[in-house]
Amino acid sequence: MEEKIIIAVLAGTTRPLRESIKAARYVAQIGQTFADVEIIFVDPIEYEFPNDGNDTENKNPDYSAITAKADAFFIVTPEYNHGYPGSLKRMLDSEYANYKHKPVALAGASNGPWGGVRVCEALLPVLHRMGMVIIQPEVYFPRVQDIFDEEGKIKTTFAALQEKNIRASYQELIWMARTLKQGGAVH
Repeated sequence: MEEKIIIAVLAGTTRPLRESIKAARYVAQIGQTFADVEIIFVDPIEYEFPNDGNDTENKNPDYSAITAKADAFFIVTPEYNHGYPGSLKRMLDSEYANYKHKPVALAGASNGPWGGVRVCEALLPVLHRMGMVIIQPEVYFPRVQDIFDEEGKIKTTFAALQEKNIRASYQELIWMARTLKQGGAVH
């Protein structure tokens, strides 16, 4: 039995009527099926983040504990005007030291046909600057409002392809987390 890998799945937005939360919960659900993996789901609505991300004294201690404990991250974020939500940037800015040398997978969601490709691209310089190890492949949720039903369950038409893509990202993320832990880069 291998050592457990802890993955924090970060939902990217606090906006009302957010459709991407369904995608984030689905990604977390798939992650829970992997052996020797613990998933911590982070909905930013449940955490109070101080407005000023530059003040290290104004961190959310519960979120700090999660980022310190996590071996890897899976960010699921909507695309807003070709960019990422301020709430996600605030989460990332608050814990620089806890993200360094940890792998991260990305999933984008949009109400259009591109599925968050541009938000994933926009995040790359930020994640690189933080010293995170960005893994491939990304996952995309185009027309996210059409993929999930009202209760947040994925529609059968999309389930097989999305699950295959998410599993491929998790496999790479888990491998990289184990590799970095073994090499002493994480914890």
